Amino acid sequence: MTHGPLLRTWRRHGQDMLLVAPFFALFALFVAWPVLRSAWLSFTEYHATSAPVWVGGRNYADLFTDERFWTALRNTFTYMGAVSLISVVMGLVLALAFGSQSRLHQCVRIAFLLPSVAGGVGAISAWKWMANSEPYGLFNSVRVALGFEPARFLGDPVWSMVILVIVGVWSVVGYNMVIFVAGMRAIPAHLVEAATLDGATRWQRLRHVTLPMLRPSLVYVLVTGMIASFQVFYEPYLLFGTVDNIGGPLDSALMLVTYLFDYGFRQLDLGLASAAAWVLTTILFFLTWVNLKVGGVTESRR
Repeated sequence: MTHGPLLRTWRRHGQDMLLVAPFFALFALFVAWPVLRSAWLSFTEYHATSAPVWVGGRNYADLFTDERFWTALRNTFTYMGAVSLISVVMGLVLALAFGSQSRLHQCVRIAFLLPSVAGGVGAISAWKWMANSEPYGLFNSVRVALGFEPARFLGDPVWSMVILVIVGVWSVVGYNMVIFVAGMRAIPAHLVEAATLDGATRWQRLRHVTLPMLRPSLVYVLVTGMIASFQVFYEPYLLFGTVDNIGGPLDSALMLVTYLFDYGFRQLDLGLASAAAWVLTTILFFLTWVNLKVGGVTESRR
């Protein structure tokens, strides 16, 4: 009798369970186990050439006393704030300006979306050529043509964050624009018509109708943008990474993920790298929670 409920459950859902079993097996093998393994390694001294040795919270203590970690954290927050703010504002402005179904507006949206879908290493290599510190770089060619001296865009700490933010905004603003266009098309037409009949100006319709109805899209873009900004890797790595220094001039382009990569795969200190990864995960979780609370998504679902 004790096996009766289990047998009935198997007869009712056994086929469904077998169908989803491969997914859960792959999830456990390639997601759950590495995450749990990383959590354990963050409390060990592990250099990939010897067995891990339990050291408790020493990795976290070393992490929080490392000046390079705080530099990477400061740079990452600066990059995230600048890219998120500029790309959201620009994406919203572009969506308002080119959100219709006309052929011209469709072509403009495609042009802005291309960097989001066709970026990658090739695009960053093109940016590295344009911002090259030598006179043959595109930016310096323009400066020389205008009578200015060439600037060390990739060799001067003052320019590092500026270049990274420009590349970051360029790569995501088109995606944000498309999300906002889709959100605006989901706004019920009768709300806009009612506001127009009541004498609301275009600014008043934007402030009291469009923006409140776009709140889910805004929260989604902010959350995904912040997560992507905190995980930025190949932009600073390809633009500023060298054989002996991965963070650019004076670590001005050092990010949390490149910091993690430096310790984990160049210095083979996988224990410290795992601790950095869990600090990064905790920050991302907290920022996501704050965005959802501020955006009112959690309250609206209750």
